[in-house]
Amino acid sequence: MAGLFLLARTMIQTGGGIGGWMGWGYLRAFAEAAMVGGLADWFAVTALFRRPLGLPIPHTAIIPENKDRIADALAGFLQSNFLTPQVVARRMAGLDVAGLAGSFLTAPRGGPRGGQSRIAAGAASLIGDVLESLDREKLGGMAKQALRQQITRIDLAPLLGRMLHAMIADGRHLPLIEALLVKTAQTLEANEGLLRTMIHERANALVRWIKLDERLANTILDGIYKLLAEAVVDPAHPLRVKIAEGLETLAHDLVENPAMRARIDAMKAEALANPAFADWLEALWERLRTGLLRAVRSPGGTLGGQLGMGLAEAMTDLGRALQDDARLRLLINRFSRRTMVGIASRYGGQIVRLVSETIRRWDARTVTNRIESAVGRDLQFIRINGTLVGGLVGLMLHTLDQLL
Repeated sequence: MAGLFLLARTMIQTGGGIGGWMGWGYLRAFAEAAMVGGLADWFAVTALFRRPLGLPIPHTAIIPENKDRIADALAGFLQSNFLTPQVVARRMAGLDVAGLAGSFLTAPRGGPRGGQSRIAAGAASLIGDVLESLDREKLGGMAKQALRQQITRIDLAPLLGRMLHAMIADGRHLPLIEALLVKTAQTLEANEGLLRTMIHERANALVRWIKLDERLANTILDGIYKLLAEAVVDPAHPLRVKIAEGLETLAHDLVENPAMRARIDAMKAEALANPAFADWLEALWERLRTGLLRAVRSPGGTLGGQLGMGLAEAMTDLGRALQDDARLRLLINRFSRRTMVGIASRYGGQIVRLVSETIRRWDARTVTNRIESAVGRDLQFIRINGTLVGGLVGLMLHTLDQLL
């Protein structure tokens, strides 16, 4: 516009140019007024955000100077137009929260709105994120310590006694006795050479001299094998009866005998204090953690599939209930409306105060930059529009001047 103004002014002074000097007068009036309009709008826009040219002109830098007042006004606007119980109740009255939730939950698992799939995937992903984000050593230490404490708290003797009582009452101890007898026979057979050597070594010299030690060993081993074989095939064999009586006595002592319970507790404490048990706990935790991570991270993993299937079925059933049960939908919608109204009533002031205090904590430059960047290119068009409007007004005034 300054260039057009200089051009028109020069042409008028020289009296040259196409169209005579009258046309250049109109262009000069347009350009002159446009410069004024553009500069005025530049000043106005700049005065909103900062002081033009850095000069301390009154009523400039309006936004930085009134930052706190803007924060309070914005907070009041939010509270009066969005966070009053009346407004929230009116907004929630026409909102079918239960129906929307039901539609989301019953959407096909592979569909674009597969609610149950996203919930299941989110749950599995959350487990994985938690396991990976927490310190492995600290988490492992906590898990192992918790397991150790739980084992320590278990009153093991009565528990074992009641389990043994239940086995005996149901007859489940009989296969155990039979398996014990068979295993004993197999162990003796596997170590027969060692047993014969022990018998030969313990026989006195006279027995060895007259060659009776071999016969003695055969007699002892044959008798043991015969005893075990008869006990295996005969349910009423005295050996089986004695073993059963011993189990009943053991079950009774585990529950009622303080000395037996003390011995079991001492054995448990000794096992817990053993370094081998700590190594076993460490290996158990690492296997559990690695397997769990692999399961939740793998799309087709067992845990992911089970979690997805279980959650999908539960969420689908809930979604159908929300869609089909009118009474349930009414209760959910009423609860949602009352909850939101209660939140607005109890915490609306705190929410808007949070907005106000946040803006107040911003420095003036931050507020200016954020508002200016949010408005963006419109500020440039304000200056362009001011330039064009000013030029048109100047042209109109010059035309009226010429007509009068």
